[in-house]
Amino acid sequence: MLDDKLLVWKLRHGSTNALKCIYEKYRDDLLRLATALSNETSFAEDVVHDVFTSFIRSSTQFKLTGSLKGYLATCVVNRVRNANRSKRRHQAVELAEVGSISSDVKRPDQWIIHNEETMQLNRALSQLPYSQREAIVMYLQGGMRFREIARLQNVSIRTTQSRYRCGLQKLRVLLDGEVNK
Repeated sequence: MLDDKLLVWKLRHGSTNALKCIYEKYRDDLLRLATALSNETSFAEDVVHDVFTSFIRSSTQFKLTGSLKGYLATCVVNRVRNANRSKRRHQAVELAEVGSISSDVKRPDQWIIHNEETMQLNRALSQLPYSQREAIVMYLQGGMRFREIARLQNVSIRTTQSRYRCGLQKLRVLLDGEVNK
């Protein structure tokens, strides 16, 4: 938290190195978040770049009052949500797109297994109602609290928790079917 405040302060005072540090620190998490919500890697990359572009433009007036990761994740979620509303994107992630997401897996056999599991999870996530998918992804990948998610979705905390819980139950059923095939 203090590290982020220092980076934001340096960015406000013209440090390009601070921007580079912020970008490298949060890029992968934000990309995973956007990809999980949009089911489209190239679109997710555009969203993350747009968020950072807007962040740079507003950096001289920006004041960090909470978590920088939470702020950036909220920006990503809002951009994806707006795009989903206007374009009604409900497509499954294609095999070629999943391979471009970065991974910490080192060995080829581990990478293949990880890639297959990611594809199964993305297919299952794409079958959930958007509100449930959004709650799950924001909580697990975005690191956001239920209170923040509820405020973003404009619902009560209990509704957000219910969406999360119901979504996880549906994922278990969907993924159990995938594993048994």
